[in-house]
Amino acid sequence: MPFPIVLAAFAALAALYLYRLYHKTTNGICTSLKTLEGKTAIVTGGTTGMGLEIAKDLTRRGARVIVACPFEEEGLNAQKVIEEKTGVRPVFKLLDLGSLESVREFAGDIHKTEDRLDLLINNAGVGVPKNFETKDGMNFIMQVNYYGHFLLTILLLPLLKKTGTAVEPARVVNTSSMLHNLGRVDLNGKKSGINWLPFFSYCNSKFSMIPFSRELTRRLKGAHVVINSVDPGAVGTGIYYSGGLLFGAVLRYWTMFFNKTPREGAQTALHVALDVRAGQISGEFFKDCKQARAIPTAYRYKNAKILWEESVRLVKLTEEELEKCLN
Repeated sequence: MPFPIVLAAFAALAALYLYRLYHKTTNGICTSLKTLEGKTAIVTGGTTGMGLEIAKDLTRRGARVIVACPFEEEGLNAQKVIEEKTGVRPVFKLLDLGSLESVREFAGDIHKTEDRLDLLINNAGVGVPKNFETKDGMNFIMQVNYYGHFLLTILLLPLLKKTGTAVEPARVVNTSSMLHNLGRVDLNGKKSGINWLPFFSYCNSKFSMIPFSRELTRRLKGAHVVINSVDPGAVGTGIYYSGGLLFGAVLRYWTMFFNKTPREGAQTALHVALDVRAGQISGEFFKDCKQARAIPTAYRYKNAKILWEESVRLVKLTEEELEKCLN
């Protein structure tokens, strides 16, 4: 084999090694030793990937953990996995974020069965499947990743506010993405990005989590609830399979090896849910277990206001409901 080819191959392998070394040594790790006895946490999408890792960690710390997803078999399997790893069986409840009716039923059930809610981890999400409109008239990706979580959070606010105190506020953790950098406020009304490529709908949904967190913080001023958003980084999870079985498998394992495993990807959400200082600020953005800066447009009040008003309209919240939940 010619020497230049051997040299080029060696250089490529060295570059990949250094790339992996950099990411594996700079990934943030949650160092909190906080225990959660007597606390209650909800983890949407807590049945696979990062959500499952978050649920296992919170269960180990003593929390009553409720994992939510739309698939019964997946939920029951997650219960077994978490029990095997922690010795404690979490609660599983069905929740389809792509259905406003399901979100309302879930929130209503939580209010009936739970007397407190300390942590709401809005983790669930879909990748970039084919764009289509839900029965609620919204883009599927936008509804599952953002609008469904928006409605869920608003409906659970009374319980979060009841639980939070000045010393120990209740916390909401909204999962964004590094791809929020390519997103924008979706102003396409009812269709909510239906004419965009699925990839950009995903970016928009993850961008939306940031101004939502900031606007809700502004509207809840004085309440003992903090809302922050997190960028988990590039994480090897099953979300990549939405791009196809072979492509998804290659991308998933490549990302796990060179960037983050689901456990590593869960660390920033855990940090924001548990860290003392993270519990003293609200409306901010975290990456690798540190407060960071999102794309500048995520901080524009006009964008947050427009997004809030559009979200309220699309999820069909009445003025009376909004007033009751916020005040």
